Amino acid sequence: MAAVEQTFAVHSAASNVIGTVVGAILRPLHVLMAAPSLIFLATLGLMLFHSPDGPAFIYDRLALGILIAVVFLRECALREPLWVGGSVAWPLLALLLLALRDALAQPYTAEIWSVFAAKWFVPIVLYIAAVHIFRTETEVHWFETFALLAFAYLSLTSIFFITGLKTLIFPRFILDENLGIHADRARGPFLQAVANGLALNLLGLIALDSFRRGRLRGISALLLMVALPLAILATKTRAVWLSFATSIVALALFSSSARLRRACLATLFCGAVVLAAVVSLTDHHRSLGERLQENGPVEFRMEIYEAGWEMFHSKPITGWGGKDMQAELSRRISDFQQEEYYFHNTFLEILVQYGIVGLTLYLWMIFELFRVGRGSAGAHPDHHSFLDNEFRALWPIFLFVYLINAMFVVMNYQFVNGLVFSIAGMLNAQNRRAEVHASG
Repeated sequence: MAAVEQTFAVHSAASNVIGTVVGAILRPLHVLMAAPSLIFLATLGLMLFHSPDGPAFIYDRLALGILIAVVFLRECALREPLWVGGSVAWPLLALLLLALRDALAQPYTAEIWSVFAAKWFVPIVLYIAAVHIFRTETEVHWFETFALLAFAYLSLTSIFFITGLKTLIFPRFILDENLGIHADRARGPFLQAVANGLALNLLGLIALDSFRRGRLRGISALLLMVALPLAILATKTRAVWLSFATSIVALALFSSSARLRRACLATLFCGAVVLAAVVSLTDHHRSLGERLQENGPVEFRMEIYEAGWEMFHSKPITGWGGKDMQAELSRRISDFQQEEYYFHNTFLEILVQYGIVGLTLYLWMIFELFRVGRGSAGAHPDHHSFLDNEFRALWPIFLFVYLINAMFVVMNYQFVNGLVFSIAGMLNAQNRRAEVHASG
């Protein structure tokens, strides 16, 4: 009997030790599952500092893997189905599979997979994750706070650059002329001026909407209206200038919110004052004038567009694929010599690389992105919360800014793509809750 009791005591002690060890191992995971929105925002924040041409950070990839695991395990723990997230996900998933097949057909390079992740994998992961994570007003409020902080950081970085306060720019790799392109412009951590300007434009629209709801007021609102046009001007990029001016004028003319219209008019006024002040300085006047008169990039792009259109006619249905596309494009370009050629147009690149099949899927995805904003914030929306019905009215302009820039660059900026598809996922989740509420 004593031997049995002794054996039982040993097994019990061993079980307690194992339980303690397992509990200690799983406790961090439990903490992560309890605050998935913070993991999501940390992931998006790390993506802000990852550029295919810059330092090879792996932290954002690690954070993305943790986010995927947390979302999956959380849904299992809650015993809820892993909802794919509505109609936007289907064309995006098809494009991801198309791009995956193309990437596997090419020799392995880190750049190919980095661009694949930025263009297709990151958007669909963050879209689906946003559907499952941002369920409460508190979590949505945190997302808006993150967007405002990102806007403040990018604005300050651009302003420091144009005003010559480069010692205040962080991280320092932004100033490294051996990394990325556009070292003479405010390019931010993206190391690319268009990406920086596009992010500023999109985040600036969110900030203006925050002012409309009273989230930003007083001195912070005044700083917004001055910093936004100055930061945009500092990018010295015509496509960014065009999309910014178009979006602000559109809101000033068509927004149903008088407060937002006044904010846009004030931003335009501040922009005019900032422009007059900057061009009064000899160096900046010459620099901006050179950017406006520069014809080399236009001529180069026209030759690229012509070559791309001819390539499409050669293989219109399924396209050339990434490997053959680059070789054929290099063969067709004669007046400009570069190691690699880029189409500088998202639609044309997809058309040439994946043919009509790829472009059809991309246009379907864009259509669904517009549709996701046509729902309702709910029967009794809180007009002081992010993603209310007024924001949904702003959503088409938000997308037009994204698409205008897509006509001049290839959208392989993972932070920008992640931002757009995260908000789309949050809107889709809101639509789903409104439908459940209406049916219940």
